[in-house]
Amino acid sequence: MKKEAGFTLIELVAVLVILALLGAMAVPRFVDVTGQALTAAKNGSLAGVRAGHAMAIADLRTLPTVSQLATYVGGPNITPLATGIQVKINKQNYTVLTYTDTTCTTPTAALTDLVGCIGTIQ
Repeated sequence: MKKEAGFTLIELVAVLVILALLGAMAVPRFVDVTGQALTAAKNGSLAGVRAGHAMAIADLRTLPTVSQLATYVGGPNITPLATGIQVKINKQNYTVLTYTDTTCTTPTAALTDLVGCIGTIQ
């Protein structure tokens, strides 16, 4: 009688268990990396708006309006809002808050308001 070649059910289940354990270890690391990437993208966008603010002040020799600030930040994913500068990260909109005073206490309310301070990103 010939012995048939192949895997037993127990061998196949053992392989599946090992693959499941490897997958269970990899998923949390991947989720953590994507969260870190989003945080880095937000921080980079915030830094870009702050750099644009500094360039606008140097170029205009006065505080820029929200609309002017958006042109100095530039890019296809930048939109001026009355409350700040909207940036798009991975198809999600975030707003870098702008303020009319240098202490970041009075938020801008119109596109023509002068921007004295750049706040956080939300």
